[in-house]
Amino acid sequence: MRNISKYKVDPFLFISVLLLAIISIVTIYSAQTILDDKMQDLAMKQFIWYLLGFGIVYILMYIGNDFIYKHAWKLYWLGNLALLGLLFFAKPINDARCWYSIPKVGTIQPSEFMKIILILILSKVIHDFHENHVNPTVKEEFFFLVKVGIILILPSALTFLQPDTGVVFIYLLIAIVMLFIAGIRYRWFILLFSIFGIAIGIVLFFYFINQEYFIKLFGTSFFLRVDRLLDWSNKSGYQLVHGSTAIGSAGLWGHGFRNTPLYFPEAQTDFIFAVFASNFGLIGSFFLLLLLAFFDIKLILTALKTDSNQNRYMIAGIVGMLIYQQVQNIGMTYGILPITGITLPFISYGGSSLLSYMIIVGIIFNISNESLRYKH
Repeated sequence: MRNISKYKVDPFLFISVLLLAIISIVTIYSAQTILDDKMQDLAMKQFIWYLLGFGIVYILMYIGNDFIYKHAWKLYWLGNLALLGLLFFAKPINDARCWYSIPKVGTIQPSEFMKIILILILSKVIHDFHENHVNPTVKEEFFFLVKVGIILILPSALTFLQPDTGVVFIYLLIAIVMLFIAGIRYRWFILLFSIFGIAIGIVLFFYFINQEYFIKLFGTSFFLRVDRLLDWSNKSGYQLVHGSTAIGSAGLWGHGFRNTPLYFPEAQTDFIFAVFASNFGLIGSFFLLLLLAFFDIKLILTALKTDSNQNRYMIAGIVGMLIYQQVQNIGMTYGILPITGITLPFISYGGSSLLSYMIIVGIIFNISNESLRYKH
């Protein structure tokens, strides 16, 4: 840990995060018009979460990324213990044990932080592997991938049991993107996708041939998750119909602030984009999409400028996760992708998710300004 002489932050990154914060709080405040009376303080809570988030950014800039990398394994085991504890101590919410309930505070979702921890630990593991194997053989890559698989399987299994299949998919996506950027031989990706394809084919075969046998084989919980994913294409769900109608009727400028014309569930989280689009129309939606794209591109440019491969791997995992969640969330709002409960980063309400993204911001600020912030 080193003393900070100056806080020099990339102004474009900072302004992007600040604009996302403003849009988030404004949109959640607007969503409160169609939410239950018990949820009329969500915008204020989101404001407080953002304040805490910027505090975390400040702390991370003080301790530096080297300190975080040094304690990556401790964070990994702590994250897994938190996931394990959910299965024993968490109260079910909508038949899922994904959150710890904290009186007068809300809920904490460990899987949100586990996504960041996995990016952190995988960047370290990949970096160490390339440091020790300049030109790795196929055998050396195989055992390395086995190690990566072992790192992934524990949090994936614990998260799947909650159950939260969507986050498990994000874990896998993070690993695939980071390994691809790391230059692992393409044959491993072909093998991996082939295995996934066969596994999905087997699951779908039993699902369509005999659903009763499918339930006996895989269980009711997994059946309902598969059924929900496959049922999205009929576009007849109450949430989707009302959400897409609110967007489609907004026109160029929208219905106006705090004027969402129809009610739809999870307006503050999963369908936050529908609230924003219905209020601010095509122009507002285009601005938000440009802002998200600008932020993603800035992260990619930051990765290209850094001299540290570990930082590049870190940013690769972050960008892969963010882009997937952005595309998935907005896509499911329009009905072109399945509704999976994936929130829109930096915009949707949620303390755990927002704080995890602000951890990302702190790490990115450290990477982009590494040579400017410290005075030796």
